[in-house]
Amino acid sequence: MSAIDLPGLGPSPARRTTLRRRIRLLVAATITYNVIEAAVAITAGTVASSAALIGFGLDSVVEVASAAAVAWQFSAADHERREKAALRVIALSFFALAAYVTFDAARALLGAGEAEHSTPGLILATLSLMIMPFLSRAQRRAGRELGSASAVADSKQTLLCTYLSGVLLAGLALNSAFGWSWADPIAALVIAAVAVKEGREAWRGDACCPPPQAVPPETGGS
Repeated sequence: MSAIDLPGLGPSPARRTTLRRRIRLLVAATITYNVIEAAVAITAGTVASSAALIGFGLDSVVEVASAAAVAWQFSAADHERREKAALRVIALSFFALAAYVTFDAARALLGAGEAEHSTPGLILATLSLMIMPFLSRAQRRAGRELGSASAVADSKQTLLCTYLSGVLLAGLALNSAFGWSWADPIAALVIAAVAVKEGREAWRGDACCPPPQAVPPETGGS
């Protein structure tokens, strides 16, 4: 009998190789998209004097840092040894994001400027709302099957970016349609609380299930 995927025994060596390759590709796609997203959001936010758009762009920078940590981990053959360090980077990324979003939301609630309508911002938020859930779900599934807490934690970072996309879209739309400038910072505070929760889980290593058991060695017979 050759080594195959068996319940409770974890993926076979061939399957683990496939999963590691898949995670590297998903991380590369996440980094590429977020670099573009950050450039567009920060530029559009500066033009429209939108703190929400600029904050969203900085969140993309945080997401790049998180994905880069996972890419660094999986660049080694024995990626499990780098798991803890990668989780620390992801956790700190969550905390940094929460701190910035809270600060920016507080400034907005205190009346630190009013954002103008931004068509590029609306388009960007809509695209992110469609793309990010796919990347997050694919990486989470691969990370759980492989037993990688850092890959799952990074997928949560990507999912948080989806939430922020929804918040940004709602805030820009409500501001453009009704002038409700308070809607975005209130929702952003909720996102900040979620980011703190996810950061604590990543720091403790609670982002995934226990590592899968080793696959039994190949034996003869059928």
